Amino acid sequence: MPAPKTSSKTDKENDAAAFAEIPTDRKAVLGETLRRRIVSMEMAPGSVVDEMALSEEFGLSRPPVRELLRQLAAEGYIDLEANRAARVSSMSFHSLRSFFQAAPLIYIATTQLAAANASRTEINELKAIQKRFRTAIEENDVEGRVIYNDQFHLEIGKMAQNPYLMPSLRRLLIDHARLGKIFYRHPTTRDMSENLETAVQQHDEIIAAIERHDTEAAGKLVRAHFELSRVRMAEYAAPEGVDVPLAL
Repeated sequence: MPAPKTSSKTDKENDAAAFAEIPTDRKAVLGETLRRRIVSMEMAPGSVVDEMALSEEFGLSRPPVRELLRQLAAEGYIDLEANRAARVSSMSFHSLRSFFQAAPLIYIATTQLAAANASRTEINELKAIQKRFRTAIEENDVEGRVIYNDQFHLEIGKMAQNPYLMPSLRRLLIDHARLGKIFYRHPTTRDMSENLETAVQQHDEIIAAIERHDTEAAGKLVRAHFELSRVRMAEYAAPEGVDVPLAL
């Protein structure tokens, strides 16, 4: 009887064969679920991503889960290190400082390019996202307003049609969404509802500027829009002290 043949496939080839057997929609659902859990803070910054639990939850083998984790790491959602478990990307003083320095540059550049390049189909999609954002504001849906604000600016990034800016925008939006989830859930001033309505109006004005291909106005509007968020974030991070009478 002939001796059994030994497999010549490498680990990567085995992984590729496993991916081919997994329905694309199931892998896509896992990816979108992880992104949503991370930006909504359901998975806390720095927490371990349990590969085995995800495999069981979504009915996937380990190879496609590993592949998705590598993809999410490239997008900035998780951190991967050799011989260590995957973790949700952390947030620190240094990362937040970098966020506030880079955000205006990236938002202005992508929004101005969107105004220059946007098609009618893309503008209609942006309006549909804005409608969902407005509904989330009206219904006091904290997670919805964070998610749809993220989608709004991501769609603008797609309109920009610039492959160099898109990775930076994606990474920026992860921390913007996570910060938004914190300060929207814990308002620090009484005028929060007024600021939320201002944010909705600014979105409408940004859409209008993109629709008429006014790059200068689009840049100014998104700069003011980010400043509204920056002030709100700063108020949360450094609230006014409690007024305690001094004993004489």
